[in-house]
Amino acid sequence: MLSDDPDYSSRMEDFRRTFLRLCKEEGVEPQESVMSQLQERWSAQGSRLDLCGQGLSADTCSVLAKAFHEDTVFTELLLSDCMLTEEGARALLSGLFENTTVRILDLKGNNLRSTGAEVLGKLLAHNKTLHRLVLEWNTLGVWDKAFSCLCDGLASNSSLTHLDLRNNQINHQGAAELALALKRNSTLEVLDLRWNNISLLGGRCLLEALQQNKSIVQLEMAGNNIPSETLKALELSTRHNSDRQFNLKENRSRTQVLSKEIQSLKELKGRQYLSLMETIDRQREEMGCSSRSTSTQIVQLQEALNERKSAINSLTAKLQMTEAALALAEQKNHNMVEVLFRAKAEKDEEREQQSRERKKDKEDNAVREAKLLREMQQLTETNSQLRSKVEEMELRCKSQQQHIFQLKQELTNSIAELKLILAQTEDRLEAEKRRSKQALEDMDSLRQKEVQHVSRHLEESERVLQERIFRLEGQRIQLEEDLSKAKAACVMERAQAEEELGRVRAQVRQEEQEVVSSMEEKLRSSRSSLQEVQLHCSQQKQAISDLQAKHSHQSVELDGLRRRIMELQQELSGKDQEKVAEVSRVRVELQEQVGHLQAERTAQRGLKEKINALEREIKVLSSNHREALRDKESEMSSMLEKLRLKDAEIQRMRDDEAQRASYLQSAILTYVQGSPLHSSSKK
Repeated sequence: MLSDDPDYSSRMEDFRRTFLRLCKEEGVEPQESVMSQLQERWSAQGSRLDLCGQGLSADTCSVLAKAFHEDTVFTELLLSDCMLTEEGARALLSGLFENTTVRILDLKGNNLRSTGAEVLGKLLAHNKTLHRLVLEWNTLGVWDKAFSCLCDGLASNSSLTHLDLRNNQINHQGAAELALALKRNSTLEVLDLRWNNISLLGGRCLLEALQQNKSIVQLEMAGNNIPSETLKALELSTRHNSDRQFNLKENRSRTQVLSKEIQSLKELKGRQYLSLMETIDRQREEMGCSSRSTSTQIVQLQEALNERKSAINSLTAKLQMTEAALALAEQKNHNMVEVLFRAKAEKDEEREQQSRERKKDKEDNAVREAKLLREMQQLTETNSQLRSKVEEMELRCKSQQQHIFQLKQELTNSIAELKLILAQTEDRLEAEKRRSKQALEDMDSLRQKEVQHVSRHLEESERVLQERIFRLEGQRIQLEEDLSKAKAACVMERAQAEEELGRVRAQVRQEEQEVVSSMEEKLRSSRSSLQEVQLHCSQQKQAISDLQAKHSHQSVELDGLRRRIMELQQELSGKDQEKVAEVSRVRVELQEQVGHLQAERTAQRGLKEKINALEREIKVLSSNHREALRDKESEMSSMLEKLRLKDAEIQRMRDDEAQRASYLQSAILTYVQGSPLHSSSKK
C-alpha cells in the first residue's frame, strides 16, 4: 500500500498542487466536489481515489488526465456513476495510457458508448499495470466496431486478470469478438458477462474459445438466454482450467521443494565429508604442534623466570631509589611551602606599607592642592585689585590730560596778551608735554610689562589690557590732533588778542600769578602721584614675580610627586608580577615533581602486581602443562580409535547415499510418467 510509505502525504500534496496548477493553466475552475474528495478521503482510504457520483465535466476530466499522465500515487481509481461525456471519457482514459500505478479502474454506470469502447481498447493495448477493470452498466455491446476494438485491446493485453462486463447489451456478435480475444489472451482469469444478450450462438463461441484458453478459472454467464447444457459445458471447461492451474501450481511447488531438498542433501553430505577430513587433519596438526609447543614453552618459561627474577631485583632497587627521591621531594615541597608563606607575609606587609604611604601622599597632595587653590584665589583677587587700580590710573591719566588741555587753552589766551609770557609759557608747556609724554611712555611700558607677566597665566586679562592700551594710544593721537588744531586757532586769534591785549594786561598779570601758583601746585601733585603709581607698580611686579615663582615651584613639586607615584606603582606592579610568576613557577615545578613521583609509585605498584601475577601464571602453566601432556596422550589413543570408527561410518554412509539416489531416481521417473502432462503428450 502506498499509504504505508512515509512520503505518502507529501506525494498526495504534490498531486493536489499539480491538479490546481493544471486547472490554472487550462483556465478551468476546479470542482469543489473533486477538491473535497482530494482533501478528505486520502487519509481514510489510503491509495484509493473515490469520485463516485461526482458528475465530472469534460474540462475536469482533461485536467485529471494530464495529472495522471504526469504523476499519481493512486492504485485504485473509482469513477462509477460520474456521468462521463464522450469527450471526458476519451480525455480521462487517454491519460491512463502510460500510467504505472493504477491497478483497479471502476467505470460502472457511465453510459460509455463507441468512443469509450475505442479508447478502452487502446488503453488495454498500451497499459501494462491494470489488473481489474469494472465496466458494469454501460452500452459497449451496442456498437459492434467499437466493441471489436475493445476486444482487440484485450487480446493484446498481458496484465488484466479481472474484467466485469455486466449489463452492457452484448449480443452473439460481440461474444464472438470476445471469444476471438480470449483465444489470444493468456492472463485473464475472471470474466463476468451476466445480464447480456449473448444467446446460444455466443455461448458456443465462448465454449470454443475456452477449449483453447487455459487461464480463465471463473466465468459468470447468468441472464444471457443460454441453454443449460452450454452453461454446464462452460462451467466444466472453467473447472478444468482451474484444476489444471491448481495442479500446475502444486507440481511447480513440489518440484521446487524436491529440487531444494536434493540440493540441500548434496550440500549437507559434502559439508559433512569435508568437515570430517578437516577435523582429522586439524587434530593431527594440533597434536604435532602441541608436542612442539610444549617443549618450547618449557624453555621459554624457564628463560622468562630468570628474566623476571632479574627484573624484580632491578625494580626493588629502583623502588628504594624512588622512595628516597620521594622523601627528598617531600622535604623540598615542605620547604617551598614555608618559603611561599613567608613571601606572602612579606608581600602583605609591603602592601600595607605601600597603602599607608599612598594614604599619606594623598593627604599631603590634598593639603598642597588646598594651599595652591587658596594661593590661586589670592592671586586672582590681587589680579582683580590690580585691574581696578589700572582702571583708576587710566581715569587719572584722562583727568590729567583734560587738565593739560585746559592749561593749553589758558596759555594760548595768555600768549595773546604778552609774547614774552607766551614764549615762557610755550617753553613751560613744551617741557610739560615732554614730561607728560615721558610719563605716559613710562606708564605704557609698565603696563605692557605687567600685561606680559599677567598674560602668561591669564590670557583674557592680557587681551583686555591690550585693547585698553590701543584705546589710550588712539586718545593720545586725538589729543595731539587737538593740540595742532588749537595752535592754528591760536594763530588766528592772535590778531584778535593783540587788540584786546591792552584791556586784559592788568587782569592777566594778576591771573598769571594765580595760574603760576596753581600750575606749580598741580605739577607737584602730579609728580607725587606719578611716584606713588611707580611704587605701586613695582610692588605689584614683585608680588606677581613672587607668585609666579611659587606657582612654578609648586608645579615642579607636583610633577615630581606624580612621577614618584607612577614609579612606585610600576615598582609595585613589577614586584607583584615577579612574585606571582615565581609562585606559579614553584607550584608548577612542585606539581610536576609530585606527578612524576605518583606516576613512578603507581608504576612500581603495577610492576609488583604484574610480578605476583606472573609468578602465579608460571605455577598455573606448569601444572596445566603437565595435565595437558597427560590429556594429549589419552586423546591420541582415543582419536586413533575414533578414526577407525569414522572410516567405517563413511563407508556405510556412502552405501546409504547410493541406495537413496537410486530410490529418488526411480520415484522421479514414476512421478513423471504418471503426471497429466506426460499422459496428454502421449495422447
